[in-house]
Amino acid sequence: MHGPAVSRGVSARCRINEHETVDHRSEEDSAGWPPIRDKPDAGLTGPHPGQGVLPAAAVRKGLRSLYVSYFGLREPLVQRQVLPYLAELRQGLDGAWLLTFEPRSPARWNGAARSALLETLDRRDIQWSHLRYHRKPTVPATALDIVLGALRVVQLARRHRIDVVHCRGHVPMAMGALAKRVLRVRLVFDIRGFLPEEYVDAGVWRAGGSLFRLTKRVERHLFAAADAFVVLTDRARQHLFGERQDADAFGRPFAVVPCCVDLDEFVAPEPSGVARAKAALGIGSRRTYVYAGQLGGWYLDEALISFLCRARVRDPSAFALVVTPSPATRLKEELAKGGFDESSLLIRPARPEDVPRYLLAGDVGLSLIKPCFSKLSSSPTKIGEYLAAGLPIVSTAGIGDVDELLTAHRAGWLLRGMDPAAFDEALRGMDALLAEPGLRMRLRGLAREKLDLHSVGGRLYRGLYARLAAGAPPS
Repeated sequence: MHGPAVSRGVSARCRINEHETVDHRSEEDSAGWPPIRDKPDAGLTGPHPGQGVLPAAAVRKGLRSLYVSYFGLREPLVQRQVLPYLAELRQGLDGAWLLTFEPRSPARWNGAARSALLETLDRRDIQWSHLRYHRKPTVPATALDIVLGALRVVQLARRHRIDVVHCRGHVPMAMGALAKRVLRVRLVFDIRGFLPEEYVDAGVWRAGGSLFRLTKRVERHLFAAADAFVVLTDRARQHLFGERQDADAFGRPFAVVPCCVDLDEFVAPEPSGVARAKAALGIGSRRTYVYAGQLGGWYLDEALISFLCRARVRDPSAFALVVTPSPATRLKEELAKGGFDESSLLIRPARPEDVPRYLLAGDVGLSLIKPCFSKLSSSPTKIGEYLAAGLPIVSTAGIGDVDELLTAHRAGWLLRGMDPAAFDEALRGMDALLAEPGLRMRLRGLAREKLDLHSVGGRLYRGLYARLAAGAPPS
C-alpha cells in the first residue's frame, strides 16, 4: 500500500481528495493550526444557521476575479471542482480568469480534447492563462513556480484590472501574497487543508522539524495577507475561529464551503432506473457495494478489501463495483482471494462524467479514509456523489463533517474500528437502512440540501464575494 499522498504543496505535487484525530503535533504547535480568532490571521463560515448569505445579484457588477489553481486544467479535480465553482461565481462577476499550472504543454495535448476544453471555458465565459508546472527538485521547483506565478498574477491583474485574486491552497496563496506587494487587490485564501499537518500525518515530515516549522511560519504570513477565507468543513472553522460565524476578529469574511456536486448530472434514483442500471452492468438484483475514487494515499485499500470480503462472507451474492483511475491489479487479486470472481466484481477506470451512471447501479457507497488530525479539514467529493445517487455510506469516523452528516440524517454508518466485529456492525446497519422505503430519494434530497453545487456551493461563494465587495479596501 502506498504512503499517504498530500496536496500540491511546499515540497511536492501530491494529491488529496479533497478530505477520531491522531495527534502528530509538536509541543510548539500543540493545538495544530494556531487558532486565528485571537490574531490578525483569518476568518471563515459555512452552511449552518445564522450565516446570512447574499444572492448572486448582490455581488457588485464590475468585480473581476482571478482564480489560481496549482493543478492542470485537464485534471479531474479542476474539471469537477474548480471549473464548476468558478462558473457559479462568474454569474455575479464582470469577469473571471483562471490560472493553472500544466505538467505538459497544452500545445502537445490531443487536438480534439484541447478544443473541447477551450469550448467549455468559452461557454462558461472564463478566460484561461497557464504556466508550466515544475516538478523537480521539489523545494526549488515549487519556489520557482511561486515566483513565476506571482509575476503572472501581477501581469494579469494589471492587464485586466483584477479586483480579487482567489487562491486555491497554500502555494497559490503564496503567489497571491507576493503579488499583493505591488498590487491593490483583495486575496481570498481558499484553504483546502491543513498543509503542514498533512505532511506530518502522511509521514513525509517530522512534527516540529525544520520544514514543518518553516511552513508554519510562512503560513502565518499568508493568513496576515488574506482579505477573506474559505474552509471545507465546520470542524475546521471551529478549530480556526472558535464560535465566530462569518468573520474573524478583524472583520474579514469567511465561508465554509464543502465539496459539492452538480445534482443535474445524476439521474434520480427511482427504482426502475436503478434496475436498468444494474441490468446494464449484469448485476441483477444483487446488493452492490461501490467504491469511487483514487486508491492508495489517504484511502485505506487494506480496509476496503477487508470490508468487501467480510460483506461477501455474510452475503455470498454480494457484488463489488470499483470505479477508479488508479491501477487496481492488486485490489483485484486480493478480492479474488476473498471470493470475488469476474461474475461478482467489476472494476472500471471511468471518466468523471461517467461516474453518476455507475453509482446509480450501487446500493452502498464506501469511503474509507485514514483518520488523523489534518483530515478534520477534509470534505471528500465522493460523499456528495454517493448521496446524489441515493446511496447510504459506510465511512471511517473523524473525517471532516462526515460524522455529523451521516449520524444526524441517518445517511450511513461510521466505522470506528477496522476489525470483523466493526465491519459486521456496519453491515447490519446497512441492512436496516436499505429496508427503509424511499431511502434513495431521501438521500438524494439530503445531497440537494447540503451538497448541491448550485444551491449550496455557488450560493456560499457568491455570498462571500458580496461581503468582500461590501467591506473595507484591501488590507
